[in-house]
Amino acid sequence: MEKNGEIVLTAEDGSEEAFFVVEKAEIAGRVYLLVTDQEWNEGNDTTVENLEEEEGQALILRVREEEDGSDMVRCDVVGDEKELMIVSKYFEELMEDINLSM
Repeated sequence: MEKNGEIVLTAEDGSEEAFFVVEKAEIAGRVYLLVTDQEWNEGNDTTVENLEEEEGQALILRVREEEDGSDMVRCDVVGDEKELMIVSKYFEELMEDINLSM
């Protein structure tokens, strides 16, 4: 899960979707990823701010390791509004030039 790396998420129904890691953060002992479905390159015009114009999406995921001891991790979309606000503000401060809107 490197910054700017591509990850493939598998849903419970077995479908897969690729995302690109924009940023990774550890907050209060939990790991979060800011991901987008469009390739992220800080040197071009693809930004989280203009994803809406390009019909892309950005998600904040909470990462947790599988309890079975495997190398796999589980990523859950952050759905709790309070947690989402805290984490999105952190990412906004971390990446000065973005504005995340929900």
